[in-house]
Amino acid sequence: MEPSSESGMCKRARRLRSDAEQNRDRIVEAARKVYRREGLSASMAGIARAAGVGIATLFRRFPTRMDLITAVFEDAMQRNRDAAVAARDAESAWEGFRGYVETVCALQAANRGFAEVLTMNYGTAKVLERQRQEAFEAFTELIGRAKREGRLREDFSPEDLPILLMANAGVLGAVGDAGAAASKRLVGQMLRAFSESGSEPLPPAPSPKELFRGMVRQRRSGGS
Repeated sequence: MEPSSESGMCKRARRLRSDAEQNRDRIVEAARKVYRREGLSASMAGIARAAGVGIATLFRRFPTRMDLITAVFEDAMQRNRDAAVAARDAESAWEGFRGYVETVCALQAANRGFAEVLTMNYGTAKVLERQRQEAFEAFTELIGRAKREGRLREDFSPEDLPILLMANAGVLGAVGDAGAAASKRLVGQMLRAFSESGSEPLPPAPSPKELFRGMVRQRRSGGS
């Protein structure tokens, strides 16, 4: 083969790799936006349309839905893991505990898809499972410290956090635009319940009008 032919083949190969990488980036960014708005029930076909690629191209890059979910949420799960480790190492265990609970629930409020990711079964998604496990282990250590400080109720269980996350996800899915304020109120109420003294301050509740309007808009949009 002549050198010019080899050079042309190399250029075509580089262009194909570049095109494939650009397609991957477009798909991930489109999925990030769609999942934030619609949650994980969004269709792969809809994500492909949002990315401007064919469904076959999407499945070449991400053979399964979980492959795509991992690519979209790996960074967010890492932030969750890092927040748990930072909370575990905080000087005040209670402040670390409160800060982590507020942080993870705020992450849920900012992204409907992430709210679901935090409480889903990852199956073969080893990266997400490892990040969740490391976050859970750090949080479990933090619970012990906060109890020894006398600030956290002795009957608090690590499993109370997933229960709170599921409750928070339900609130966020029910009240639409009022979700952020309602979430903060729920988290404040739960932190008060978790506290040994029961005297934690509460964020303001959303107004009845805000809640009503949010629920109406959410129903009209079909929950998406």
